[in-house]
Amino acid sequence: MFNPDLKKLLKDCNSRYSLVIGTAKRAREIRDDAVKNDVLLDTKSVSLAIEEILEGKYVVDEPDELKSKK
Repeated sequence: MFNPDLKKLLKDCNSRYSLVIGTAKRAREIRDDAVKNDVLLDTKSVSLAIEEILEGKYVVDEPDELKSKK
């Protein structure tokens, strides 16, 4: 079972809500690209999206109100 570290996922996000929405958005993009190119995915698109977020390949964009002031 895929169980990513939530602290690592939230290091660049302030909101779990933003993380969930960003992950879902990226998972849909992955799925749509696979359907468009007639590719069968061995791994679930949500798992691939989470891996991309962890690796820094995809950055979750948050509204200005939720971004932390550094």
